[in-house]
Amino acid sequence: MAVRELTQDDFESTVQDNDIVIIDYWASWCAPCRAFAPTFEAASENHPDIVFAKVNTEEQQGLAAAFQIRSIPTLMIFREQVILFSQPGMLSPAQLEDVIGKVREIDMAQVHEEVRKQQAEAQAQS
Repeated sequence: MAVRELTQDDFESTVQDNDIVIIDYWASWCAPCRAFAPTFEAASENHPDIVFAKVNTEEQQGLAAAFQIRSIPTLMIFREQVILFSQPGMLSPAQLEDVIGKVREIDMAQVHEEVRKQQAEAQAQS
């Protein structure tokens, strides 16, 4: 599957409409970003059931700010609309495969239950 560019206009629908979305926050002037691109592209070919997307932080400054992207590249993984992974820096192909495997193994029913508990606690405190 090809890597797609995400913008403010399609970010929310992409995350909502897909089970797993892996996002690479990058910029054209960033040498580590350019070095990581082939690894990201190869992983997208190996996992056609996952959406691989890139957010150009220069063009999509609102998205970068909303997710507090402070350094690039930053990799962020959503599963069922929950951020399970967010880390700056390049990953090797083996590291990226390892993270993808771990994301697939997570019991999302348990994650959603924990999110519900945290939201209930926050509401009770306010």
